[in-house]
Amino acid sequence: MRLKDKVAIITGAGMGMGRAASLLFAREGASVLIFDLNEKAAHETESMIKSQGGNCAVYIGNVIKEADVKAGVEEAVKQFGKLNILYANAGVLWKDRDKSVIETTEENWDILQAINLKGAFFLTKHGIPYLQKFGGGSIILIGSISALVGFTLAQDSYTCAKGALISLCKSLAVQFGPDNIRCNIIHPGMVDTPLQAPYLTPEKKEAIADSLPLKRMGKPEDIANTALFLASDESSWMTGAELIVDGGFIAT
Repeated sequence: MRLKDKVAIITGAGMGMGRAASLLFAREGASVLIFDLNEKAAHETESMIKSQGGNCAVYIGNVIKEADVKAGVEEAVKQFGKLNILYANAGVLWKDRDKSVIETTEENWDILQAINLKGAFFLTKHGIPYLQKFGGGSIILIGSISALVGFTLAQDSYTCAKGALISLCKSLAVQFGPDNIRCNIIHPGMVDTPLQAPYLTPEKKEAIADSLPLKRMGKPEDIANTALFLASDESSWMTGAELIVDGGFIAT
């Protein structure tokens, strides 16, 4: 097993890419702390992990509240005795409210920044000292292809937050590499998740798939498999890197 005896905390683990990663990490031997605001979804993920014989616990909290994230990290250590993997997966996409800078309200800008950027700040702030204590580990951030290219259909707060995570990734990689702590970032393309569902009609999905070299939208498992590599010792000489998982979008 690729994550045998490792302990991971995954934010936004109740559904979508976070759930897929939680299930995969547990199958590969990790003990997983499922951190999510949605209690029902979090416990569904828990049941799925336990039904496949995996080990996990749940913490219900909000990534924009520092006290919640700190308590979630401490709960992971309390439950499993150590901490090796920080996966800052939680995010939000509001295409109906996050538009161009000339159209977006300050309130919506700030909420998107808090969830997509501040959540990663809190997780790394409170998680890194435990990684140091237990001999190192892996930090995984979730960026986006939106941070790499411009789109005529603007989502400027989301784009800025994801771009900032690239800088955070590289800074953490340099700061904490001597402690055997790695930090890498995944840039997903269009992935068919509950986050995207409100904006994707069957016709839209088909059009997106047809526009990509690999002729399909991404699945949560595509991102989970990449995260598994970054969480495992297979990527032990890799830090500060950006992994694009987008069906070939950036190549076109």
